[in-house]
Amino acid sequence: MGPPSCCAPSRGAVVAPPIIGLPAVVAARRARPASSEGMVVVAGGEFLMGSEDRDGFPSDGEGPVRRVRVESFLVDPYAVTNSRFAAFVDATGYVTEAERIGWSYVFAGFLPAALRRGAPRPARTLWWCGVTGASWHRPEGPGSSVVDRQDHPVVHVSWNDATAYCRWSGTRLPSEAEWEYAARGGLERRRYPWGDELDPAGEYRCNIWRGTFPTKNTAADGYRGTAPVDAYQPNGFGLYNMSGNVWEWCADWWTTDHGDPGSVAVDPTGPPTGRDKVIRGGSHLCHDSYCNRYRVAARTANSIDSSSGHAGFRCARDLDRSTA
Repeated sequence: MGPPSCCAPSRGAVVAPPIIGLPAVVAARRARPASSEGMVVVAGGEFLMGSEDRDGFPSDGEGPVRRVRVESFLVDPYAVTNSRFAAFVDATGYVTEAERIGWSYVFAGFLPAALRRGAPRPARTLWWCGVTGASWHRPEGPGSSVVDRQDHPVVHVSWNDATAYCRWSGTRLPSEAEWEYAARGGLERRRYPWGDELDPAGEYRCNIWRGTFPTKNTAADGYRGTAPVDAYQPNGFGLYNMSGNVWEWCADWWTTDHGDPGSVAVDPTGPPTGRDKVIRGGSHLCHDSYCNRYRVAARTANSIDSSSGHAGFRCARDLDRSTA
């Protein structure tokens, strides 16, 4: 059984608009040579994964806190941008699932009344609308564009879309353990990538919902929707926006069974099969009154074909041991 869908609306929650018949292109056929240019080397080590925060959600399986060891790996300092995803599409002709299925989820507050009216909405989370024509290059549906958001994270990409990009770029999605280890930036058992205070000394460190959710976002942190991928300060490993901005897909199937907390798990990769894939980091729509999953240990998941206006990904890669 998967997690609650309040943060990550699933395609299975509503009846979809009719499918638009666009051909899918296998991205791997024109894959470019693997390159580690621009990636950050994250030195391996042991850390305490998970949390038993009172502000957490028991059903999310954040705990128990357990000791995990990861090997050194490479990871992008930023989430994949609209510009980088456009290069992938241009090189391969790839068509995302949102485009092939014909719709994706958009936050209702970003839509004009004409698109909100009559749009299908998932139960329990009426601030999401299934918008026909919404996709990575039309993030709010017809009439919208990413022309002025080239350095923002690509959204409306499913897990399948993210892994297609990774195949083309010679990378992969990080495991959940790698993601959390990287997000912590060398800090032990802290709530955020920079420490325990959300806004230390009044300084904004992440892009989340500021105000009263879901009716008023003051955008006090500078952004009402997504922010550029290099906004705010990086964490101790030089990684940006590991909290807030967009949810990030991980490689692992979802589980709340983390094994024996008394042993050290070495490079865990989750169960071999499942229904949903893990997403981490929270988004610009997270607020502590409802979903404070922008904490570094917080987690949820979604089905591999689901997409929305607040979910993206960043790439990882194995470190070449012969040159390390």
